[in-house]
Formats: sequence, C-alpha cells, structure tokens
Amino acid sequence: MKDFSALPYRPCVGVMLVNAQGRVFVGKRIDNKEGDAWQMPQGGIDDGEDLHPAAMRELHEETGVTSDLVTLIAEAREELFYDLPPELLGKLWGGRYRGQRQKWLLLRFNGEDAHVDLNAHDPAEFLDWKWVEPEQLPDLIVPFKRRVYRQVLDEFRDLI
Repeated sequence: MKDFSALPYRPCVGVMLVNAQGRVFVGKRIDNKEGDAWQMPQGGIDDGEDLHPAAMRELHEETGVTSDLVTLIAEAREELFYDLPPELLGKLWGGRYRGQRQKWLLLRFNGEDAHVDLNAHDPAEFLDWKWVEPEQLPDLIVPFKRRVYRQVLDEFRDLI
C-alpha cells in the first residue's frame, strides 16, 4: 500500500449555521455511499482566498444562503484536522491530500427557510437538508469526521 503520510492536509473552511432556535443546519450529501450521512457546509479554500470570503462562498454554493442573511458569531481558535479513511486516500481531491485542516466559523442565520436553495450551485452537493439539535451532530455524519464535529460543538456550544 502506498504511504500517504507525507501528503499535506487540504485547507478548508467549515460553517456551523444556527437558526434563531439554536438548531444547526445539516445537508445530506449527494455523493455519499455510506447511506444517511449529513454534514455542515464546508469546503476548500482556494489559493489566495481569505477565510471569511471562502466561508461565504462555500455557504452560498452549498445552501444558497447569502452573506446578508448571516451574522458572524465566532471563529474557532484553532484549525481542526482529520485524515481520510484508507479506502478514500489517493482517490479524493486528485490524491493530493491525506485529509483536511479546517477552520470553523459559527454563523447565525437571520433568514427564513425559504432562503435555503440547495440548487444554488451546479452541481448541488446536498440532496436534502434539515435543522437539528446541536447534540445530534456527531451521530449524523460519516465516522471519520465525528471527532472534528465534536470539537466544533464543544467550542461553540455556549454561543449557540
């Protein structure tokens, strides 16, 4: 088996989007073969792109929510890292990365559910979405991302 330990981590941004009731947005990925797995909006930071514009771009691409409908509540103190499981190493992102390093933002959603448009970007990344209680997050997502979601939840829990 090829050694992927020398590969870098992909720079990414993650968004914990919370509504007025303190529930968190999750989307069901179209491309997930593990079944009923959900995630918060997240994605790569382009070369030369700053964190906050990247977060707004990813949020809009994945949810249709625009920057005028959110308020920044907090930014995670540190980047969080996760490694891809062995079956995905060398396959995702052109095989250039071993996992992701993510900086997370907590955003308050000031809009209405009708503002969510999963087809704002082509191709869409989510086939469904819902608001969930924060404590549900770690159990909803693919196992290799659960530790990061627990860390995000721990950091932002008192601010939600």
